[in-house]
Amino acid sequence: MSAETGLENIKIDGANLWKEENFTDLKVGNIRKMTPIKLDGSEDEMRTATYSATTNIMTPGGALPISGEIEATNLAEAVEKFPEAINAAVKQLQEDMVRMQQEQANKIITPDELRGGKNDIII
Repeated sequence: MSAETGLENIKIDGANLWKEENFTDLKVGNIRKMTPIKLDGSEDEMRTATYSATTNIMTPGGALPISGEIEATNLAEAVEKFPEAINAAVKQLQEDMVRMQQEQANKIITPDELRGGKNDIII
């Protein structure tokens, strides 16, 4: 069975390990800090920690999770730049939605597609 799944070859990349920390105000959102670490668990000073912001916005369809990268070098800076990261993520989402709507509006629909796909007749 393992030959079918390929799980015998799965392994963690010990040269690319990260420690994850989460910070929240229990109201607005979360900040995630990813700190690069060495195989022995010590911090890897050769790589830079990254921060990301996550929150939910309410829509008529329910909560919509929004996340974005924060350009910060420490937690205080990440907290300060949280709104900027979320606003950039919302703007990107809006642009993606407009692009998708334009693509759908420009799509040519054939009669076969209206019937649910091609009706191949095999004789």
